[in-house]
Amino acid sequence: MTRVYLAGPDVFLPDAADWMARKKAICTGYRLVGVSPLDDLPGEPAAWANLPEWRRIALRNEAHIRSCAAVIANLTPFRGPSADAGTVYEVGFARGLGLRVFGYATVATAFLDRTLSSIGGGRRDPDGSWWGADGMLVEQFGLFDNLMIEGGITESGGTVICEDQDRWHDLSVFERCVQAAATALLGASTDRHT
Repeated sequence: MTRVYLAGPDVFLPDAADWMARKKAICTGYRLVGVSPLDDLPGEPAAWANLPEWRRIALRNEAHIRSCAAVIANLTPFRGPSADAGTVYEVGFARGLGLRVFGYATVATAFLDRTLSSIGGGRRDPDGSWWGADGMLVEQFGLFDNLMIEGGITESGGTVICEDQDRWHDLSVFERCVQAAATALLGASTDRHT
């Protein structure tokens, strides 16, 4: 079965292990193997035991990504107007490896609106450009997140699916993303297999 890395800030949930198990079960239903950042790494180098925990986590997650055919990334805004910074790194890392990347979010509000809200509004010029109080231009391409995130996913052959749902307790948008990934990776029917 095809392995997919499950990137996202879900690892910070209080029930992260149970949540990731539910996501893995959905993947299995579409003939994919979900790989969680929380998973042990088979054959982890013994030398890593002497490293600080944060380095072991980073190395383990990169190794997990290398072992997969694709990444499915939870891009739901996390502690700001954009996706979790670690998840964005993993999207870029996967793209650099030539992997397919699929993204989803349980928030559909456009990046421009989320950014303006987070900075307390802005100034709109007659040409339609938005500027923050700090004098910096606000990105405004009508995308869900920063253009490099969405551009990288699109160019990898993946897709981004966004819909307003219960931000940290909904799996329906994730399942639609898994379904899209299974179709793209396996050429499979989009029916769930039980």
